[in-house]
Amino acid sequence: MRGASKAKRIAYLSVITALAMVLSYLESLFPPLVAVPGVKVGLANIAVVFALYKLGFSQACTVSVLRVFLVSVLFGSAVSLSYSGAGAVVSLLGMFFLKRTGVFSVPAVSISGAVLHNLAQTAIACIMLDTSVLKYYIPVLLLTGIAAGVVIGLVAAVLIERVDVQWEQ
Repeated sequence: MRGASKAKRIAYLSVITALAMVLSYLESLFPPLVAVPGVKVGLANIAVVFALYKLGFSQACTVSVLRVFLVSVLFGSAVSLSYSGAGAVVSLLGMFFLKRTGVFSVPAVSISGAVLHNLAQTAIACIMLDTSVLKYYIPVLLLTGIAAGVVIGLVAAVLIERVDVQWEQ
């Protein structure tokens, strides 16, 4: 295996996944920043965006899937797993494709991830609750997704620039 040893690669992924879990848990301890139900900054996405840029798509998928699954098992429910899982998959795919173009900045990629995450969760909620009334919630989620995406993207961009990871893709 070229580059980092297998043990080193597993250690990197484990630390980044653990960081994502800790950030997710910490975020759940704070009161909501806005009076809109379900709106969060999504601090765990700092780790996912970092992994996407520093380690590659498949490793970012690993971090994202493990984080969503473990946080849902430890602190959530099957319902939270379905919402988070859908949001994470759609978000990561969107971020991957935008990053791949080489045209968009880290904050722009992060914004797309946040907005797509919100849209995917809204779609799942509409399906699970058998209602389309939640579509009226989308403008609020777009605005909060943009704001959260900027914050996460700026923090991730600093980490991407400053943290050296010896990983060959």
